[in-house]
Amino acid sequence: MTHKILVLPGDGIGPEIVAEAVKVIEVLQQKGLAVELETGLVGGTAYDATGTPLPEETLEKAKAADAVLLGAVG
Repeated sequence: MTHKILVLPGDGIGPEIVAEAVKVIEVLQQKGLAVELETGLVGGTAYDATGTPLPEETLEKAKAADAVLLGAVG
């Protein structure tokens, strides 16, 4: 069974931190961890792109995911 992780890098320092966590997950995937990564927007980057800090698309992806990796949001 493959689990889905929604990656929300956030804004500010969030994307830098989450990128490192994703690298760890990718190594684990190579070793057989059955996870699928999907990304979404949240916080200031979401607001800049869509006019809202939590777009409906992101909320729907979060509801469908097994876990959410959330970076810092200012």
